[in-house]
Amino acid sequence: MDNSSYVTYLFMDGHIELHKYRYLYFIITLTVYLLIICCNVVVIFVIYTNKCLHEPMYIFIAALLFNSLCGTSALYPKLLSDFLSERPVTSYSGCLFQVFSLYTYAVSEFALLTAMAYDRYVSICKPLQYATLVKMSTVKKLLFCCCFFPACKIGILIILTSRLQLCKFHLDRIYCNDYSIAKLSCGDTSVTNLYGLFSVTLTVFPALIFIIYTYVRIFEICLKNSKEFRRKALQTCFPHLIIFISFCVFSCIEVITPRLEGNIHHTISAIMPVLGLVFPPLINPIMYGLKLQEIYSKIKKMMWKRKTHTSF
Repeated sequence: MDNSSYVTYLFMDGHIELHKYRYLYFIITLTVYLLIICCNVVVIFVIYTNKCLHEPMYIFIAALLFNSLCGTSALYPKLLSDFLSERPVTSYSGCLFQVFSLYTYAVSEFALLTAMAYDRYVSICKPLQYATLVKMSTVKKLLFCCCFFPACKIGILIILTSRLQLCKFHLDRIYCNDYSIAKLSCGDTSVTNLYGLFSVTLTVFPALIFIIYTYVRIFEICLKNSKEFRRKALQTCFPHLIIFISFCVFSCIEVITPRLEGNIHHTISAIMPVLGLVFPPLINPIMYGLKLQEIYSKIKKMMWKRKTHTSF
């Protein structure tokens, strides 16, 4: 029987240095989580209830925001309960499930942002072919791929990780990630590490190359057209570009920070990766809700109706 069979619970030691101000962290985390839920749900609701927004671009936006809700829900409820606990503990199976949920969210985010880049590329560079290339059936297939393949890819990683022989019980984090679990192993982790590297490379670089290509082509088209065309094109592309850059930055923080333990302060090492599940889910609805006139006008109209109804 391997050692991992004896590991049923893991102690979340990342909370130790945060324990003194845990109630403050609880209030901040709860506020952020509620804000994320409200912002994302409002934009999704507006897109869902307005048939004029049932177009590929807005459907992709709604899918992106829904994915953000799934990703944050894999972290925040457990994080909130841990802040109120005297000794934060998680089950090993629960830890693996959290890794699966968070990593699937991240890979799906890259996939959705790539699909959105394709949508903008066709819309701006090949407008006459848009109805043919980006049909609703195509959108459904892309959304299915953005959900199914990330889940399969991360599922394989979880299977490999679950087969590791663990001989330690203390996870030096405030949430679970694959690298930290692998560090608890007393056996060979080379297969898991190689697959993780392969998975990250296959996820990030094709998406990065494709999105750079689409924006180069979009900027070339914009330079050849009128100021009004450039304004409209950049208005729809700017939120996507900002969201993609911010997500890449915070993904790098998540990957690099655990590998710098010992070189940076423990509190910073614990909190910094969480920022990747704070800012992107907040930036996404704010950018799309405020920068895209169609969505912003619908939100204003909805709020105005609610205000008028309340006053009566």
